[in-house]
Amino acid sequence: MSEEKECCLHKTKERSEKEYKDLIHRLNRIEGQIRGIKGMVEKDAYCTDILTQVAAVNAALNSFNKVLLSNHIKTCVTRDIKEGKEETVDELVATLQKLMK
Repeated sequence: MSEEKECCLHKTKERSEKEYKDLIHRLNRIEGQIRGIKGMVEKDAYCTDILTQVAAVNAALNSFNKVLLSNHIKTCVTRDIKEGKEETVDELVATLQKLMK
């Protein structure tokens, strides 16, 4: 029974329409870049050209992460700290460690 509770305890975040649209726009662009890379592989494009596009996708993902992390700190983390939920700082540190691998 505890497994059922755990599966239903996922945190969610309400985003403003502007934040939502910005994140979705960024993800749509990244998705298009990935499809472009797949097409390059299917068309036997030169390795260096593919690698250049992969670097562009990595940069776009990093940019997405920076925006999402900034929004998270400004909203969720700040709110939780004000509410005395200091475990959120540990969660943030763990997240940053994952991002910096």
